Amino acid sequence: MRQIHLVLLITAGLFWGIGHANTGVALVHGTGSQSDAYNDYWKSGFVESVRQGLSNSSNLLVVNCDFTKYMWDSAAAGCLANQLHNFITSKNIDDLVVITHSNGGNVMRWIMSNPTWDSRYPTIINNTRWVNALAASSLGTPLADAVMQGNAFEQSLGWLLGYKSDAVRMQQESWMAHYNSSWLLGTSGRPSLPKGFWNVVGTDVESAVWDPDSYCGGYFENVGLETTQNWLDSCSDGFLNCSSQRGAGSLWFNDTDRTRGDEPLSHNQSRRQCFNLDVILRNDL
Repeated sequence: MRQIHLVLLITAGLFWGIGHANTGVALVHGTGSQSDAYNDYWKSGFVESVRQGLSNSSNLLVVNCDFTKYMWDSAAAGCLANQLHNFITSKNIDDLVVITHSNGGNVMRWIMSNPTWDSRYPTIINNTRWVNALAASSLGTPLADAVMQGNAFEQSLGWLLGYKSDAVRMQQESWMAHYNSSWLLGTSGRPSLPKGFWNVVGTDVESAVWDPDSYCGGYFENVGLETTQNWLDSCSDGFLNCSSQRGAGSLWFNDTDRTRGDEPLSHNQSRRQCFNLDVILRNDL
């Protein structure tokens, strides 16, 4: 299906004479408040590798917003809309590829699902080619429920979730079920999103001390994610069940189907320069 959409996109571009579209890419972080997502969330190696896929290397935006808030909050969707709109209009971007991670997919999906909410939303939607959603938390996670209940997860997952924030509260499974049935598009039984929302799904976590691959993205982070995986389905990235990652939009690929060495991507590794993920995203531009 992804290949068919790409062929249609290229064909349309040639037919209408827009083969020289001005492509840009925006990286949208997950839960947390970011002021330097380039270095702190994605890391420079990942960003600069993806940037190589652009014909104009300056057409890259690394978003910094407060995603500890509910997705519709002015500090979340409002901030994202402002940065995307300014990026599109200042650089005349007419072919925007958005790469989201985790809860960033929910914030982006809010914008695409509610075009009349904000006057900036239509410009963003109309100029977006598609969204590449890395480990999207579309159906929420049981770990958010655990954190909100105040058990041991609250402390052990502080580095990953940010404690009892509105964003964590929002990602409880029952809460996301409500939003998906009323405010958000793209899940089963709901209308489709106006632009493609393509999921990259992390299916497992590896943290063997003798395995060099376990150190990509941070060994101790992967150890923590393998621990939390005990409270998730057998198919999970240590933070999200695969079912949640596939819950909205369409499957692009499961990690082991495309990564170097058929390696799985933990939730931390899916925002890092691990197992050729950056190259796959770069080539998609």
